[in-house]
Amino acid sequence: MNANHPAQLGSRVAASLLGSYAFVFGFTTLGTALGVAAGMPYADAQTLLYLLAFLLFALCFCWAFLPLSGAKVWGVLLGGGAVMTGAGWLLSQVLGAR
Repeated sequence: MNANHPAQLGSRVAASLLGSYAFVFGFTTLGTALGVAAGMPYADAQTLLYLLAFLLFALCFCWAFLPLSGAKVWGVLLGGGAVMTGAGWLLSQVLGAR
């Protein structure tokens, strides 16, 4: 497919917005759970991760437009976000059981 094809551009725009959101959501979920596990108050861990999330979203947004394959961009952003979200959820379940 041509690099200037509208469908490929649309896929990159969608990956930059939706994929970055999913990746940052997973990062925030996992980071907050790790912060609480390390002894931080929940509100402090959440605030810290929200501040970092803004920077990470901008980084992921720009990274989505690098000349990599579209499948790799989607895989890293959505796959990484899903793995981090699952790990954060699992950790929160373990911490809740204590």
